[in-house]
Parts: sequence; C-alpha cells; structure tokens
Amino acid sequence: MELRQRALQALCTPDPLEKVALARALWTERASFSIAEQAPPPGLELPGRPPRPELIHPAKVPRRSPFKPEGLAALLHAIAHIEFNAINLALDAAWRFDGMPPGFYEDWVRVAAEEAYHFSLLREHLSSLGYGYGDFAAHDNLWGMCEKTADDVVARMALVPRTLEARGLDATPQIQDKLRRVGTPAAQRAVEILDVILTDEIGHVAIGNYWYRWLCAREGLDAVTHYEVLVARYDAPRLYPPFNEDARKSAGFTDEELARLPQ
Repeated sequence: MELRQRALQALCTPDPLEKVALARALWTERASFSIAEQAPPPGLELPGRPPRPELIHPAKVPRRSPFKPEGLAALLHAIAHIEFNAINLALDAAWRFDGMPPGFYEDWVRVAAEEAYHFSLLREHLSSLGYGYGDFAAHDNLWGMCEKTADDVVARMALVPRTLEARGLDATPQIQDKLRRVGTPAAQRAVEILDVILTDEIGHVAIGNYWYRWLCAREGLDAVTHYEVLVARYDAPRLYPPFNEDARKSAGFTDEELARLPQ
C-alpha cells in the first residue's frame, strides 16, 4: 500500500462520508504505507465532491442572522463547507508535491484526518437541527487558491495554511462571541465545536509555517520578504484586523511577521 496513492483516492472521492472515512483511515494506517517519490497521476477530476452544495460567487452567498434557526444552520453549513474543502486541501498536498521528506506527507495526512473529524462534528450538529451538508449554497475560494498554487509548493504552504487557514484563527473567536449572544443550546454546542476546531487549526497553521520556512531555507529565500512576493504574484486575499495574535504566535508566526500585519 502506498500513502500518496491512497491520499489521491480520498481526494477523488465525491461522497463526503466516504471521503471522511478514507482520510481518517489513511492517518490511522499510515505506518504500514510506503511513500512514492513521484505523485501518481490523478485520472479523475479534482477534487471529488458531491453535486450539492451549489457553488456560487462569494458575493452572492446570502447573509442570514444566526439569531434565527435557519441562519444558525447556514452559518454551521458555511463552516462545514470550509472543513470539507480543508480535507481536500490537505489530501492534495499529501498527493501532489514531489521531493519532500516523509514527514511532509505524514503531516498533511494528519491534517486531512483532523479536518475530516471537524466536518463530521459540524455535519452531525447540522443533522440535529434538521439540515444536511449541501442544503445551502457555498463558494469555492479555498479550492481556487489550491488550483493557483498547484505547481508551486512554496506558494501552497505560504498562501493556503498560513494565509487562508490562518484567517480562521482570527475569525473563530468573533463567531463564537456572536453564538454566545444567540444563547440557545444549539448555538452553545456550536461554540464547543469551534473550540475543538480552533485548537486543531493552530496546529495546522503551524505545520504550514514549518514547511514554508523549511522550503525557503532549502531554496535560499527570505521567508518574510518572499511571502509578500507570493501574495502579489498569486493575488492572495487581503488580510484585515482584528487578528488573533495569541493564536498566530502559537501557530509559529514571528514577531516580525505579526508587526507586518495591516493595522
């Protein structure tokens, strides 16, 4: 059995429950797999995903109040969609990039398994509210950056985990504050799930930071200045305050990097 082939299999799987099972099994069984030097060819359209949710432009995704039951479900669905995409992003990293140490592939298999767990928590909570994954429209920004950086592992590490996913570190406490104001048992359960996600996501961003710096060192690049080059080259989303500086520090951002964040 070979780890990168199994990562590709999970990545190509359209059914969310099957994808979750494959991602978690891959992490559990990782020690029994070899790791190929070259990525196996995809063969199928990437990523595998169900026909729903409908994917629309971010500006067209309806805004709903979480103080109403449907609005709370829509918020949970939006986060579940992010986590579903995050499974695919981690699997893609484990499958796609040649020439990395074994620890790189193992790290991203671990991330995929944890994202699968997050998705399962949110999907189960949605189900308890009478909704399912796919019941609301969503956007595809996360996977879009994955496609942009498909040929550049340095850019992938810079702009997915330590940019897009790091934005989740900033946003989660604000979402939790709003949910606490909602005050219902369903909202409180969502706060608890987000606690789990935030703790794990700090680790995921830290993995991105580690491999970004490792790659910069290998290629003789200054990690701080090259990051700004990549942001411009790939038209990465603009960061904006407030920032969760404690979480970012725990995830490995340096004081210099934090000082460069927009005020």
